[in-house]
Amino acid sequence: MKKIRNKKIKTKNRDDDRLTIFEIEQGDEELTTHSGLALIGALLTNTKIKTRLNNTMSAEQKKPHISNGSVGIAYIGLLCQGKSDFDHIEPFREDNFFAISLNIKETPSSPTLRQRLDMVAKDKQWNNILLEESAGLIKKTNAPLTPVYLGQENRAYLPLDIDVSPFDNSNTKKEGVSRTYKGTDGYAPIFAYLAKEGYCVNTELRQGSEHCQKNTSEFVAESIRYARKITQLPLLLRMDSGNDSASNIEICLNDDTKADFIIKRNLRKETPEGWLLLAKNNKDIYCQEREGKKVYYGSMMKYKKELKREIRVVYKITERTFGKDGQIFLVPQVEAETYWTSLPDPPHVIERLYHEHGTSEQFHSELKTDLDLERLPSGKFDTNNLILHFGVVAYNLLRMIGQSTTRMQHVPLRKQAERRRIRTVIQNLITLASRLVSHARKKKLRFGKHSPWFETF
Repeated sequence: MKKIRNKKIKTKNRDDDRLTIFEIEQGDEELTTHSGLALIGALLTNTKIKTRLNNTMSAEQKKPHISNGSVGIAYIGLLCQGKSDFDHIEPFREDNFFAISLNIKETPSSPTLRQRLDMVAKDKQWNNILLEESAGLIKKTNAPLTPVYLGQENRAYLPLDIDVSPFDNSNTKKEGVSRTYKGTDGYAPIFAYLAKEGYCVNTELRQGSEHCQKNTSEFVAESIRYARKITQLPLLLRMDSGNDSASNIEICLNDDTKADFIIKRNLRKETPEGWLLLAKNNKDIYCQEREGKKVYYGSMMKYKKELKREIRVVYKITERTFGKDGQIFLVPQVEAETYWTSLPDPPHVIERLYHEHGTSEQFHSELKTDLDLERLPSGKFDTNNLILHFGVVAYNLLRMIGQSTTRMQHVPLRKQAERRRIRTVIQNLITLASRLVSHARKKKLRFGKHSPWFETF
């Protein structure tokens, strides 16, 4: 043992007031507090990320001290610990386990990491590589994909939820930061999530003030193609009213990018009272009624002139005559929810399926907070866009690990879950302590006697 300082810590035993004295020493064993990177490295061996990134060497990188592949893989390893800032790489430069677990020869420095990402971000070649390899890994590892089942025949659809989520980057001078619809300065990236597990299949960083529908039709088509690399099950696209556009529906009706859809309509010049009158005149209406409240469910075919065809519209109209506190309204309050859909199912089923789309807000939260990506680390827009794509890879790696634990019986958690939050995976499996042992040309991870997550690991 190598003693670096002779310091003692005293603690009091509550039972008999005796003092316990700890002597602080530093040994020569190789210990790690992030054993879970071995799982990340094992998953990454099923991809060609490192090889494909190395193949993008430019003229400026003829003799790089550290290869593109090592830079990219190292940053993924950093993100998988919930660390996004470039300076967070510094403690791992002398950490043998970090490089061994991720199968890289050398860990880049903070300036190298920043400069290399700045250098390659402009042509967006890395962005496509990361999304393609991420989709391929989900397919190759047979990651669980939970569909929704509809009708008596139990038709299976994999949800594809597309939505914008503002990133608050207030009080910064980063390129592209502007006022978002949430009233803060930042970015407004768009994401596409597949299945109930919420694997991220596509993303794009956008300026904060950009309208959510700008270039979204192309994004929808691209997302469907990435989803098709993973599954051949029918897709169910779900989007909010901000994306009520004929171009999105047209993408779903195309043979090359065919998908069923539920898109909430923007009422625009239509009024809730007008929809209430229509509902009351519909003979086939389904009405739920209780004292002070009536809910009308119905559907109709509506001609869409941009598409030159009729599209089914499902509606839910709520009429209230008094409030929760018993206060009677002089004029009834009317709310209208309407949806474009290609599904033939009853209106209340369509409404339920759309509201399940709200789960994607939890996926946004995990990317923002658990991976520490809300306040992106670079001042350059293209670099932050690339970092967001790295975040997608890290997010999917952690999601796959988390979902594999939901099928295990001896996980040391009281509650069973259909989906593990990314933070839970990082805290319990990635930041797991062990000792790195080198013996007879073999590397071993030796866990503690009372390590509760050892069996799961």
